[in-house]
Amino acid sequence: MRPRRLLVLSLSSAFGLGYLPLAPGTWGTLAAIPLWWALSSLAWLPFAAVAAIFTGAAIGVAHLAEGIYGEHDVQRIVIDEVAGLLVAAIGVPFRWPEILAAFVLFRVLDMTKPPPIRAIDRGVGGALGVVLDDVAAGAVACALMHLGRALYGGWW
Repeated sequence: MRPRRLLVLSLSSAFGLGYLPLAPGTWGTLAAIPLWWALSSLAWLPFAAVAAIFTGAAIGVAHLAEGIYGEHDVQRIVIDEVAGLLVAAIGVPFRWPEILAAFVLFRVLDMTKPPPIRAIDRGVGGALGVVLDDVAAGAVACALMHLGRALYGGWW
């Protein structure tokens, strides 16, 4: 396999996690946890900047992967789930209760696609749509995490 093709398929599948059977999106979401840990020492604004840069890169990688596969939104492309969980983690401490809550919230929102996430999923085409619906799910999950923090007087 050509090096560029191998690189694109490796990145888009979160180094092969997207090829695992049963719920590749869930496996891909797990790939974001080590990245969250690596970024956890950053304040929320630099963390958000890295998440935004990663999102842009994910769109590019997803575009290239769709070209290789010749299909739109192939299940093996899970870099969008990585971007989505990173967005969900903005300003959220890297501790197991918060990791579990963000992971579950993000996965539920990504799978059920309530409005406005559904509108993005249906209305935005190409790799941009592949990634942005997950980023929107991450943004909603992030907002819910911070709302929970505000309602319960701090991180649980």
